[in-house]
Amino acid sequence: MSTALVLIDANNFYASCEALLDPAVVGRPLVVLSNNDGCIVSRSAEARALGIPMGAPLFQVRRELERHGVIVRSSNYTLYADMSQRLMATLEAWVEELEIYSIDEAFGLLHRPGGSGDLSGWGEALRRQVRRELGLPVAVGIAPTKVLAKIANRIAKKDPAWRERGVFDLGTAPADPWLAATAIEDVWGIGRRLARWCRLRGIADARALRDMPEGELRRRCGVVGVRLQQELRGQRCLPLASEAPAKRETCVSRSFSTPINTVEGLRQAIATYLCRGAEKLRRQGQRAGGLTVFVRSSPFDGSSFYANAATSALALPSNDTAVLLAAALPLAERLFRPHKPLRKAGVLLHDLTPVSLLQHHLLVPQTPEQQQRREALMAAIDGLNRRYGSGTVGWAACGLAPPWRMRRDHLSRAGTTRLAEIPVARA
Repeated sequence: MSTALVLIDANNFYASCEALLDPAVVGRPLVVLSNNDGCIVSRSAEARALGIPMGAPLFQVRRELERHGVIVRSSNYTLYADMSQRLMATLEAWVEELEIYSIDEAFGLLHRPGGSGDLSGWGEALRRQVRRELGLPVAVGIAPTKVLAKIANRIAKKDPAWRERGVFDLGTAPADPWLAATAIEDVWGIGRRLARWCRLRGIADARALRDMPEGELRRRCGVVGVRLQQELRGQRCLPLASEAPAKRETCVSRSFSTPINTVEGLRQAIATYLCRGAEKLRRQGQRAGGLTVFVRSSPFDGSSFYANAATSALALPSNDTAVLLAAALPLAERLFRPHKPLRKAGVLLHDLTPVSLLQHHLLVPQTPEQQQRREALMAAIDGLNRRYGSGTVGWAACGLAPPWRMRRDHLSRAGTTRLAEIPVARA
């Protein structure tokens, strides 16, 4: 019995999540904005039909959105993360192995049944359950390999003949016509530069890439290009990663809604981003051996551009927020420049090691009991923030409602994570 790879991808994920908690937006054009309400990062099907461009800055298309009555929402990352976890938990029961690829898509491994081996019925049943339990529309692509599953998913999502069904099994259909209809730019793993290189050699679609001489592709792309070509030929070269590899770095970075002009404001921003990064480290089961803080101004504000970074090494790897703050905050004075309004800052935590590899350092006099108390304190803070909402327990260094914090003027409710914001049905 052969196996198949499936790619399950939520359609218009951010926009679909927004429609879950507000039935008034169902069937209406809706767009979701990026950080600080900057650019359009998600569109409902109705907004796409109006020709609203993806990535367009809000200030450029505001009048067009108002003219068409398009609903505008700020990115609600708490809602999206929660719905992503619910989606992946549902998918785990439907596949033998699951690889979470991004916030709204995952690969799965299945054995094909006997007879025709068609898995379309399975895909349709999965779509119905996800829609019924979570309210999310998904597309299902089925094929022998990851690259072909990506193409199959694209067909299920975009091809007019298959969009309504939302499932396409490339493993039981003649592959050549579909590969010929897939532009080289739409092949998973083909970037802009490689697509241009292919076009200059007359390779305009996935079938031509599959059939081109292997040696030429190897000379240009090495083993990565050959694996991609083998995947297009139905030979599985990219294994399923059921466990995500350990991260080498963790970064938290944001643009400011208003420029930062004081060293105290910069300290608050660095503290805010570092606290978030420390939470991520503890969730990942890692500690950082060093950190880098970086800042930059805007290249469009009329003054000379400024960008800088500073690094601090820790005597002992840590994920304790207090320890990391003590290392990061002194860097603010080194990076701040008067008369250089800052528009963005970030914290990069690097030299990551698993918690299990921690060793004591002779120059850091901390007993095992003290370490256990600090770990229990961090776990308690994380637990309270998960249960009652981010920021329930914070650090004084982050300040209270700073003016530079992310602008989200069109934020929806957090109805899946906060009791006070659960939608109420009235008779």
